[in-house]
Amino acid sequence: MDYQKTYTYPSTLNQTTPETPAPTPYTPQQTMPQYAPSQPYPTPPATLQPTTQQLVPQPVPPINFQEQSYIENILRLNKGKVGTFYFTYTDSNEWRDRVYKGVIEAAGRDHLIISDPKTGKRYLFQMIYFVWAEFDEEIQYQYPYR
Repeated sequence: MDYQKTYTYPSTLNQTTPETPAPTPYTPQQTMPQYAPSQPYPTPPATLQPTTQQLVPQPVPPINFQEQSYIENILRLNKGKVGTFYFTYTDSNEWRDRVYKGVIEAAGRDHLIISDPKTGKRYLFQMIYFVWAEFDEEIQYQYPYR
């Protein structure tokens, strides 16, 4: 391909009127600066001097990590427990409100996985439809004190 060639717009765009002048042809050499490989890169100003001061590492305080009190974290704390889970599907008349009973397998920010203890079948639910949960036993809950 010849990069030295002069390019112009298609002929349908070259229509001129008294108000608009004709477009000028594009030549790559006009807009691209030319650099010679023998030219050195610019050097930093001479006023910059390396420092001899040593940096002393500062001790880092220990991080007290506790999960925040989000629904998925509470469900995760109760993994393995049987619960009743209520979901509302607002866009469906047939599946408007549904109730599921099962064992919590996993929970994430946007999903809940429960399994049916009778069949072992696992179900994946979107948390956006989750309303509440009931448990027949005490649940684990650790409020994140700050």
